[in-house]
Amino acid sequence: MPPTTIRSPPSVADYTPLEEFQSQTPASFTGGKPVLYHHLTGAKATIPKSQAGVLAMFPVDAPSRPPHESNGEEAPEEIIEREVDVFVHSESFTIFSKEAEAGVSIPYPSISIHAVKNEGGLAAIWMQLEFSDGGDSDEDYNCIDLSIIPRDATPEATKALYEAMSACSDLHPDPNEGEDEEEDYSDRIVFEGSHEALEGFEGVLRGQSDGGLPPPMPGSGGWITADNVNEYFDADGNWIKDGDHQADLEEDEELGDGAGRTRGHDEVAKDGVNGEQHEGAKRAKTD
Repeated sequence: MPPTTIRSPPSVADYTPLEEFQSQTPASFTGGKPVLYHHLTGAKATIPKSQAGVLAMFPVDAPSRPPHESNGEEAPEEIIEREVDVFVHSESFTIFSKEAEAGVSIPYPSISIHAVKNEGGLAAIWMQLEFSDGGDSDEDYNCIDLSIIPRDATPEATKALYEAMSACSDLHPDPNEGEDEEEDYSDRIVFEGSHEALEGFEGVLRGQSDGGLPPPMPGSGGWITADNVNEYFDADGNWIKDGDHQADLEEDEELGDGAGRTRGHDEVAKDGVNGEQHEGAKRAKTD
């Protein structure tokens, strides 16, 4: 989301103070002045010299200086510093430099990170800004490292600024958040209409109230009815998966009638084994 350049300095009168907003019921929740959560005057705003030119108040030809300190071994990058007034309000994060005669209103979703940091021994708010040029790749974004140091650079003053920014950011969630997290329903069964589960059978649905049949289950090749339900569910109501049941049926056909069936002792005694009478069966008495 792009920032908005402003050329006229904002005024506290342009906003409704948060205390006033919270103490009364507004006549309307639409329109009206933005709510001012926090205001600073005489603060300092800094960005790296290499990122100049993106924000109007930090032009490429602006004078730069070395940073206050460097924690690394490499030479620290020069920075551009401006004295600014800060307006943390319900619509955007706004800073204005009287020296540059320019300011910027930054949409909260463009502030990807904001945190408290130590800058030259002073408590500051560091934020990373991401401004989209309308594309989707990383090359279509301008990233800015912006730091704000309150004039009274105490931990309390910095914390108040941080909390105000957090409260306003919560009012503007990123509209693109969660777009890449769409739920995958490809492995699920979705039934249209309202169907009641058949008691005692897992996954078996009753027919519709108008007499229509329930939807077919996966792998069934058609409708499941009272006549063929045993082909798809065992006696405990469990779905017979991966063709195991069909494979058993085909194996039984190859082995012949009665394959896979347990026969009782009386039946074995009557029929015999391998075509001959079982020796345990009763023989006719002969003289």
